[in-house]
Amino acid sequence: QGQLKIAPAAMAARCRLAARFHYIHGTNIRLDASRTQATRVESFANGLCFSQEPLAPGQIFLVEIEEKELGWCGHLRVGLTTHDPQSLEVVPEYSLPDLVNLGDTWVFAITRSHNRVVVEGEDMQARRRPWEPFLLIERVRIPRDTLVGRSRPGRYSHILDDLYKMNVLPATARRSRIGVLYTLLPDGTADMHIVINGEDMGPSARGLPTTRPLYAVIDVFASTKSVRVIPVDYGFPSLQTLCRLVIQKHIVHRLAIDVLDLPPLLKSFCQHE
Repeated sequence: QGQLKIAPAAMAARCRLAARFHYIHGTNIRLDASRTQATRVESFANGLCFSQEPLAPGQIFLVEIEEKELGWCGHLRVGLTTHDPQSLEVVPEYSLPDLVNLGDTWVFAITRSHNRVVVEGEDMQARRRPWEPFLLIERVRIPRDTLVGRSRPGRYSHILDDLYKMNVLPATARRSRIGVLYTLLPDGTADMHIVINGEDMGPSARGLPTTRPLYAVIDVFASTKSVRVIPVDYGFPSLQTLCRLVIQKHIVHRLAIDVLDLPPLLKSFCQHE
């Protein structure tokens, strides 16, 4: 498990370099010049994307939903594969079941709910506090703030206030952030974890081989139209982030931030950045 003990600075540098999509992708995907934004330009399928390079143990590949498209059933699909995208003769039309049927691929559909894996002996009432600065998965510590998607405050902000206090958006909502990673086990295999808005969904796949590289799979499917890769720093939370966590802990709802005696930029950061 020594591979998990990568220094935060080294992991941060690796994650920033790797926070792009592979140039191999589905026929309906258009990447921007930086290869950090993937948009499905037509239909509802052929939206398969991969990480630029294999993930290291504990390295999360995180995307934010930027655009939705009405009229389709189904949402984003994420997972891992041992298939090097360059080795594919044709990029499959679907991750489920086409890519999975090639073997050594683990992909799950993101739904509005029900993504959390129930672990035996886990107390489901013991939910995390929204101001905890780190997400801990096995020996991996990831600053939670980057992992969390936030809605913009507006006329109907009060409807989302309870979700906002928990730093949680609905999984399939615009601005929701979804990531995938794997952790090493003593027997030499790995567990795959999906993280939705800063919450670990649990080991959604077990026994993954670690003798071959593992690439992230992002299927921009159906009602999800566009996603963007979010680079993740594995260092300490910034002072600005810690201030936001404290403020969010004590406010009644987001609109209350407007009346606080704070610099405008900090108010904006606390409300929706």
